[in-house]
Amino acid sequence: MSQATIEVSGLRKRFGPATALDGMTFTVRPGRVTGFVGPNGAGKSTTMRVIVGLDAPDTGSALIGGRPYRSLRRPLTRVGSLLDAAAVQPSRSARNHLLWLARSQGLAAGRVDEVIGRVGLERAARRRAGGFSLGMRQRLGIAAALLGDPPVLLLDEPFNGMDPEGIVWMRGLLRALADEGRAVLVSSHLMSELEGTADHVVIVGRGKVIADTGVADLIARVSAGRVAVRTTDLPRATAVLVDAGAAVAATGPDTLAVSGVPAERVVALLGANAVPFSEVAAQRATLEEAYFGLTRDAVEYRGEPAGEGTR
Repeated sequence: MSQATIEVSGLRKRFGPATALDGMTFTVRPGRVTGFVGPNGAGKSTTMRVIVGLDAPDTGSALIGGRPYRSLRRPLTRVGSLLDAAAVQPSRSARNHLLWLARSQGLAAGRVDEVIGRVGLERAARRRAGGFSLGMRQRLGIAAALLGDPPVLLLDEPFNGMDPEGIVWMRGLLRALADEGRAVLVSSHLMSELEGTADHVVIVGRGKVIADTGVADLIARVSAGRVAVRTTDLPRATAVLVDAGAAVAATGPDTLAVSGVPAERVVALLGANAVPFSEVAAQRATLEEAYFGLTRDAVEYRGEPAGEGTR
């Protein structure tokens, strides 16, 4: 059993009448970034809290390297987590906060300076954490997660509060941590960031897994059969393609999204009917589009479109 593996199996958890987890099952493997995504109330935070022993499941198990978190000796050397960037004593400096954690785990003080350097907080190390911005608190939380050089990392919404430079840095850090052979589980609402960072994605809704797959495979499946058409005659192009059995939607003043008919057939149909076009190309879906398609029925809180229901 690899020490850098998280195994979540059949987790069930209720809070009063509400079901938070309903058979949650997935594995986070070493050497890759696994995105953990789902609507609000899907069970992401509860699952991560169960993994690190903060909540106990009603049934099921969450194991790190084959063992529950609460049985681990010097747990920071086995798993690092960032679940709440605000969980820091505001009157302590960043360095003293990390020194306190290091001493609690029997870690050398030199390790504190190493992680401070890795997260880019050298110039702020002696400042009180209470004066940090959210992005700086995220960096401090990640430094704490890395303190014991653990093979497993759980990061809940690590992109929150990051400026553009911080987001680029975070992407690179996550990839580097996975490339070092660690299992990295990242919960995030920012699909665009996960698409460029995660190798694998676990999509959840209403306390259970909806999809557990490679990011590239998921996008390829959603993209299959989708064609983008650029034409100066949208009405005629639409009519011709719909008559041939395609599903057609306008995506711009001169562009159509077409599904159900392959690109070669689209070209042949438009040409045979003398419909002008300047481009016909396979259309690549985004992770966000795949996510919304899979979680459409799992959204618990849905607002009205802007401008509706306000009069």
